[in-house]
Amino acid sequence: MKSADRNNAASQTASGRKRAADLLARAERSELSAAWDALPQKPAAHPVRGPETGLVMVRGRIGGGGAPFNLGEVTVTRATVRLDSGSVGHAQALGTDREKARLAAIFDALWQEEATKDFVERALLLPITERIAAAERRKADETAATRVDFFTMVRGDN
Repeated sequence: MKSADRNNAASQTASGRKRAADLLARAERSELSAAWDALPQKPAAHPVRGPETGLVMVRGRIGGGGAPFNLGEVTVTRATVRLDSGSVGHAQALGTDREKARLAAIFDALWQEEATKDFVERALLLPITERIAAAERRKADETAATRVDFFTMVRGDN
């Protein structure tokens, strides 16, 4: 394999992992628990870090391009686990639900393994993607229902 091909494959894997981590962070605990219950073989997961809860400073910008300012702090829970297979999974989620962070870290590790990647995609990431898309469509429809179209009538110069 050429160096450029390896770099391209690594880039695709990194963007896929970023997508998976994003969806796992947005998962609801019930979705994670249902996928865990559906796993045919539950892996042994050993904690590397956490789950632990802390605060993160959120920064904002006025108008999207102004000078950054500290908006406030949000509570975040993170976890890192190592499976018996050696895969390491990381997860971060808003809030204080430690079990949610632990399960998300386990599914991150399972997503990295070829044997279980398809299961994680099909049983967890696809339903999360569909739920998020449905919520965005519903919000767009609600916003469209309240839209007001303004127009200007041009009057003569009298």
